[in-house]
Amino acid sequence: MHEMSIAQSLVGIIEQEMLKHEVTRLIRVRVKYGRISAIVPEALQTAFQVMTMDTPIKGAKLEIEEIPLVARCRECKKEFSPEDDLLIMTCPYCDAEFGHEIISGKELFIDELEAE
Repeated sequence: MHEMSIAQSLVGIIEQEMLKHEVTRLIRVRVKYGRISAIVPEALQTAFQVMTMDTPIKGAKLEIEEIPLVARCRECKKEFSPEDDLLIMTCPYCDAEFGHEIISGKELFIDELEAE
């Protein structure tokens, strides 16, 4: 479960930002992740709760938002969002199946912190 190590990294980053901005209470954190980043939102929620148990971050709300997968076709260069099969992403415009460029959907980042 790599969500535990992700939660640990999130806590470290959050604590650094809290120190930097001289805040002591975290209210909310929003994390965005790409559809193909292999994140299981429920597992990340659980890991975040475990990692923040005995910290000033305890009780903060973790919001998790998925970023859709967007690819650019290698043939016609049009962008599209594959819905079903992520292994063979057939371009809906020209039917090309392989070699597309991933534009979004791999990300993992803290989008917003709310603290006081």
